[in-house]
Amino acid sequence: MSISAALKRARYKYVPEHQIGELLLKPWIDTAIPAFLLAIVAAVFIAVVPDFLTLGNLSDTARQLGEIGFLTLGLTVVILSGGIDLSVGAIFGLCNFIALALMQYLGFPVLGSFLMTVAVGIAIGSINGFLVGYMRMRAFLTTLAVLIVGRAVLANLALQYGTRILNDPGDLDLWYFIGEGSILGIPNSLVLLIVVGIAAHLLLTRMKLGWHIQAIGGSRRSAYNAGLPVPSTILFCYAFSGACCGIAGFLYAARVANPDAEVGNGLEILALTAAVLGGNSLGGGRGSVAKAMLGTIIVILITNSIITLGLRSGGTNLVMGLVLLFAVVIDVRWIKNRYKILSRVYVSPTYFRMKPLPSTKAGTDTPLAHNNALSDAEPIGLGDLDGPEDVIFDHNDYLYTVSRHGELIRFTPPDYRQHEVFAHIGGQTLGLAVDAANTIYVCVSGMGLYSVGQDRIVRKCADQTARSLFSIRDDSRIRFADDLDFSPDGKLYFSEATIRFDIFDWASDSLEMRGNGRLLVYDPQTGRTNVVCKDLIFANGVCVETNGQSLLFAETWAARVNRYWFAGPKKGRIETVLDNLPGYPDNINRASDGNYWVALLGMRTPVHDLSMSMPDFRKRMAQRVAFDEWLYPNFNTGTVLKFSGDGTILKSLWDGTAERHSTITSMREHKGYLYLGGVFNNRIGRVRLEDADPSWTSHFSYWGIRG
Repeated sequence: MSISAALKRARYKYVPEHQIGELLLKPWIDTAIPAFLLAIVAAVFIAVVPDFLTLGNLSDTARQLGEIGFLTLGLTVVILSGGIDLSVGAIFGLCNFIALALMQYLGFPVLGSFLMTVAVGIAIGSINGFLVGYMRMRAFLTTLAVLIVGRAVLANLALQYGTRILNDPGDLDLWYFIGEGSILGIPNSLVLLIVVGIAAHLLLTRMKLGWHIQAIGGSRRSAYNAGLPVPSTILFCYAFSGACCGIAGFLYAARVANPDAEVGNGLEILALTAAVLGGNSLGGGRGSVAKAMLGTIIVILITNSIITLGLRSGGTNLVMGLVLLFAVVIDVRWIKNRYKILSRVYVSPTYFRMKPLPSTKAGTDTPLAHNNALSDAEPIGLGDLDGPEDVIFDHNDYLYTVSRHGELIRFTPPDYRQHEVFAHIGGQTLGLAVDAANTIYVCVSGMGLYSVGQDRIVRKCADQTARSLFSIRDDSRIRFADDLDFSPDGKLYFSEATIRFDIFDWASDSLEMRGNGRLLVYDPQTGRTNVVCKDLIFANGVCVETNGQSLLFAETWAARVNRYWFAGPKKGRIETVLDNLPGYPDNINRASDGNYWVALLGMRTPVHDLSMSMPDFRKRMAQRVAFDEWLYPNFNTGTVLKFSGDGTILKSLWDGTAERHSTITSMREHKGYLYLGGVFNNRIGRVRLEDADPSWTSHFSYWGIRG
């Protein structure tokens, strides 16, 4: 290898470009942006504002956070439902006045005053919710009208009764404690906000109502067509916002006791700025309580620091207006371009040099020579099957296969003309294995490992494993279970082709050549699934060898077959058995003569091989060319190879015409015939093997049971 090639290989191996795409996929990336902004804001104001970190300043900031945070929390829930509430400032001012009137004029008890204040907030919020949800009025205009009416009502109340409610309520320790007290040094208002915030987080992320809210915010029409209770859910969101305003108003009244008509004026802009600056989308359906709280902290820090710095009148509103404009621009542009950015950086090819292609020229004496041995294969289930990726037999000679629609299909012996859907599993069913009790085990893309007994009951075996300690991606979920086989101790070894892509964009994994696959083992006795080895280049076919101590597995895009020792003196060791194959190996199975069969999914081409050493070219292709126009290998020639355990290729069987089995992903020898499956085919092929044992079955080979 040249120096330039070695440097290129090292650069793509050790510079983790692909991790950028993984980070952009994280749901918390939206929260990381305001968190980073908060750190910058805090650092700036610590440097320029005198006494910013004093205990008194932090205490005042925390009390304001407890009050303004409630307004932001309520508004966030409304925004998540796809609405907006401009009346939160007016409701806050009215609830503040009501609380003071009940406590300092009418002499109500503290608890009763609190409940009545919150009830007033819920009532006004419910008016908004009824008009928007049931009457289908525009949220912006409706809440703006309620804002105007609420301000007018508050102005009249303050004019008529403002001086009367300034009476000293007497020795009410609880009232003063609510406004000025703390628990373990944390202001009461902030403690209450934390409690309500946790409850709101659980509501939005763990409960059906929260899922409904976000679904309605994502697409109100789709949610309605799906049968979700759209009007009542919207009513709840606005009522919740009103309740939050009521709590905030009561806390403010207990702390300040100010019945002025200007109380709450402009808080709707403050709360809206906080909600959007925190990363909650104005379009609805995307946001969280944590984002609302982050935005609130940023806004309070900015406003308090501006006041401390002595900015002239109107400066605070100017800054808040500019911050809101900035937040809206970021929100709109981020939503519009996030997935564009992701599509440009997620596929991250690396350097891989393929060895020179071996000759497959027809008429030569090489065992790889092109031929037509499979061209006359007898079709089974022609036109009734869609993507029979694998085939297998039980000890009663029933033939099982799978489909891209998630079905397990059974054919009846001896002629296999009649078939039925034995079970519907879901996902896209792939590799198959049978145990001694005729239980069928199936790898399902996107779902994991499942079993189907003769009672036809589908049971989940494994859909996750332990997460890698230092992995950015959560690789605990089994994303692309592919093929499987039993070891003598009853454990199931199965491959996961890739942890970064699914079956619909598997070609992206071939473009990367990064080694995203792994080999896993499932123990039916404990129900645990563990990772055996990882960083495999599209881990595929798995076949336990007859020695009972090792298994063969394919690395498809690397065009090689490896051996993994799971027992014996070589336990844990990986060896290369077949290297530099002319095509891409898929499923591997035993042969009746003690050797092994391997299917070639497709054949290599010189141009595609060359592109593997040109990661920059492949990256530009992924970014600039449509998915269906990418450079692909040759998937139009079906091939099966027989090889020995020492890695010697013994023979090859081709569908040279590419008319019946243009792609072969699996084969299974059974009683003198070879049965062929293909993930893109509409049939199972059957071809007689002249030199095979006509009584041999894989069930006998594994379990000693004659068919």
